[in-house]
Amino acid sequence: MKVILLQDEKKLGKKGDLLEVSEGYARNYILPKKIGVEATPKNLNDLKLKKASEEKKAKEALEAAKALAEELAGKQVEVKIKAGENGKTFGSVSTKEIAAAYLEQYGVELDKKKIQLPENIKSFGTFEVAIKLHPQVSGKLNVKVSEA
Repeated sequence: MKVILLQDEKKLGKKGDLLEVSEGYARNYILPKKIGVEATPKNLNDLKLKKASEEKKAKEALEAAKALAEELAGKQVEVKIKAGENGKTFGSVSTKEIAAAYLEQYGVELDKKKIQLPENIKSFGTFEVAIKLHPQVSGKLNVKVSEA
């Protein structure tokens, strides 16, 4: 009997897989526990439509990430921090502060978790920061740290 999995199952496969299993296994385990459904023509068509929809969403997300990466390439965000005597900084610039400054200056929200700093910025100057926008796309943003 052919079944379509509705969820990931460790020993069977991933969600959306089409499997050939014995009829007893399907009727006594897979169907009652709602792990999968019988592979009828209607269910196969639904699966095909769902996969096409997911592919379209993934493609749109990738295109949006590429567009945002191009937009970030030419921009510079300025972050101001306090400084003491001799030009020493109080504290450091974190991803949260970079995301807040970008939102304030450009009106676009960046996820602070996607900004990749090897370590917090603890000095004045201009730094290039990597931003992971998508598993396949990353962008660069220039961050200028100046005295408040």
